[in-house]
Amino acid sequence: MFFFFLIVDLGLVQEWQSRPLESIYTIAYLDGLHFKVRESGKIESKCAYIMLGITQDGYKDVLGIWIGENEGAKFWLQTLNEIKNRGVENILIACIDGLSGFSEAIKAIYPETEIQRCIVHQIRNTTKYIPHKEKKEFCKGLREIYTASTEEEGYEALQNMKLKWSKYAIYLESWDKNWSELSTFFVYPRPIRKMIYTTNPIESLNRQFRKVTKTTSVFPNNIALKKLLWLAQKDIIRKWTKPIPKWGEIVAQFAIFFPNQIKL
Repeated sequence: MFFFFLIVDLGLVQEWQSRPLESIYTIAYLDGLHFKVRESGKIESKCAYIMLGITQDGYKDVLGIWIGENEGAKFWLQTLNEIKNRGVENILIACIDGLSGFSEAIKAIYPETEIQRCIVHQIRNTTKYIPHKEKKEFCKGLREIYTASTEEEGYEALQNMKLKWSKYAIYLESWDKNWSELSTFFVYPRPIRKMIYTTNPIESLNRQFRKVTKTTSVFPNNIALKKLLWLAQKDIIRKWTKPIPKWGEIVAQFAIFFPNQIKL
């Protein structure tokens, strides 16, 4: 595939990137992959942002691939405007990993969209500097936060963590700061919770991208990188022939929470 992408017609990639999309996506996952790209004689770090959507019928769909240097509200406004122009009228829930400027941008383009920060990423960031001998007990306390039955119980567990682990309270500040986006999933029943509290679906997709790109240490330019990622997604989506398991149950729950968007 590495050699084949060199002769891929860029027009095919651009046609795919501009194709019409579904009017509503129940969930959209957003994440980025970093690559080394040669530009103006220098090797620079570039991020390929991937957006994965779940349709009303429960099928996965790669909405697009965008190559950028720095994320921010302006970049995300351009990206979201692009998918809106391609027919996306609404995204019910957006699952992200604390991407800079994304929350502000999505509220500007899709003000009714719920935002859920990835709990798994939040845990990783929180425990990064916790000593190994205390990490197991510390993680046990964190688990009480995100496995709580209600948001109120989860927030109470967070406050208990701050008291019990006062010496590491600084690592828990981001939970308080971002609680409104970390706690979104509490309002939903378990099947939807499992789908949105982590960005695992797109991380799984990204691992497949990594298998294809791992042999290329430096891409000659942005176009070469995008061509290879486009070829990779073509192979990946061939296996997406069935909706998400138990989708009938899940979409029925979405219809209750979003009656104006989901019509069964």
